[in-house]
Amino acid sequence: MLAAKSFFSRRGDVSKVQRFTVSDGEMVLTLELAQEGGYLVTSPFDPELVTQAETIEEAFEMARDAAEGLRKVRAKLFGRQKKTTAKGA
Repeated sequence: MLAAKSFFSRRGDVSKVQRFTVSDGEMVLTLELAQEGGYLVTSPFDPELVTQAETIEEAFEMARDAAEGLRKVRAKLFGRQKKTTAKGA
């Protein structure tokens, strides 16, 4: 089940930005309506997680895929940093 809370903010008098915070019970995402359609998807808990989706369901799929990619890159990056630190010590 998805829970959503919407926020509206004004940028001057010209445009409205519509944001939703949604959760599927496992992941919390912020969805912002994109000008070209669909959503800009971010995570309030991981500022590096950014993707796009056409639907809320797709937002969770894309966010999970992006999170997995970030985990792999971080593991590789931090693994290299530990090896470099150990060699330099």
